[in-house]
Amino acid sequence: MADFDEIYEEEEDEERALEEQLLKYSPDPVVVRGSGHVTVFGLSNKFESEFPSSLTGKVAPEEFKASINRVNSCLKKNLPVNVRWLLCGCLCCCCTLGCSMWPVICLSKRTRRSIEKLLEWENNRLYHKLCLHWRLSKRKCETNNMMEYMRKLRHREEVSCPSSHRQ
Repeated sequence: MADFDEIYEEEEDEERALEEQLLKYSPDPVVVRGSGHVTVFGLSNKFESEFPSSLTGKVAPEEFKASINRVNSCLKKNLPVNVRWLLCGCLCCCCTLGCSMWPVICLSKRTRRSIEKLLEWENNRLYHKLCLHWRLSKRKCETNNMMEYMRKLRHREEVSCPSSHRQ
């Protein structure tokens, strides 16, 4: 007799296994790392705009550069404000028992969300039609123990790719 108190997570396990299988056979993602000289909470002040050779024949260099420039302009607009709040927060940290760091944390989350929305707009506008998907991803830095955000361009699964339905 089945136990009615138990919770089964079969669907989640099946979805996770399917995702791992798809990732196994998909090509390596194209990684665009931050190339700026200022980093606030892992988010660099600009991304590398050099066209990766692995995207040749998939995306026009002009489209790629325009996408990177849109993200960089968003960072250019938001990151100086984050840096100012970070400096103010550090100066007042002892007096406020760390509460002065909350504004910079909230501003950093807001900047990250605006970049994610921008990437989603780019995906819907162009990259999903090309069976590609941009996303903001967090990765451990190679030189130190800190985390950094980077852009990843991954091939979308063949099931959801609109061009795979063509014959």
